[in-house]
Amino acid sequence: MDGAIHTLQEYMLHTESITYILIVGALLGITFFWLFLSQRDDDEE
Repeated sequence: MDGAIHTLQEYMLHTESITYILIVGALLGITFFWLFLSQRDDDEE
């Protein structure tokens, strides 16, 4: 397989899978950032 995209369906599937990976990464990043901020608030008390 040479990695070329030959049909619209292949292109749509490829971009959709990349979008899902980016969404999951963003949600994990936001979650860990929120936990980081929450943990810092608990330390100040």
